[in-house]
Amino acid sequence: MQIDLLIFDCDGVLINSEPIASRTLAKALRDAGAMITTEEVLVRFTGNSAGNIRRICTEELGIGDLDAVFEAWHLDIYPEFVRSLEPMPGIERLVRSLPHRKCVASNSSTERLSKSLGLLDLWHAFAPSVFSADVVARPKPAPDLFHFCAETFAVEPGNCVVIDDSAHGIVGAKAAGMAAIGFVDPADPRPGRAQILAEAGAGLVATGAEELEMALASLESRQVVRA
Repeated sequence: MQIDLLIFDCDGVLINSEPIASRTLAKALRDAGAMITTEEVLVRFTGNSAGNIRRICTEELGIGDLDAVFEAWHLDIYPEFVRSLEPMPGIERLVRSLPHRKCVASNSSTERLSKSLGLLDLWHAFAPSVFSADVVARPKPAPDLFHFCAETFAVEPGNCVVIDDSAHGIVGAKAAGMAAIGFVDPADPRPGRAQILAEAGAGLVATGAEELEMALASLESRQVVRA
């Protein structure tokens, strides 16, 4: 397969942000009266855009003053990113070794990307090609953000590979006509992640950076069924 563009998700692929985000959001929601655990937040919210998170809070959790909840969350999460955010193990070495053109496509807001990935040296491996769903009409699982990436780099969708840890991202890649690799954090406490990503349409699933490197080499060495 000819790979003209690698499109990386951010949270849970490039940076180990999801445990921090889940813990701090769960606290903000509990302070607002919702009965929810960190583990439940991780399952229900991970991979969603800010708009979808707000919808879930309103429709499913019955939260009223969302602006206050999000303000409290941001007052907690961003300082915690400064204190403890790290790249996913092994991912920085892999990213810097890749000869391909690459970009980031994330459902996170532009602000969150700058205040998370932007704290790390890894940002400079992608900048200025760090794209938020803020720039398109519909977030993942719609294909809009992936099409935006392909158009920005003037490449065919069929020559793009998406690396994403969420079913939303894999479904979006499939809808965009791109190959997809599902990524699983070896430390992810949620069961069945590899199966979930495969069922969403991932042609390959990699657990950790070392397997991701092998998966990319495999894609280049043989034809795969594209999403």
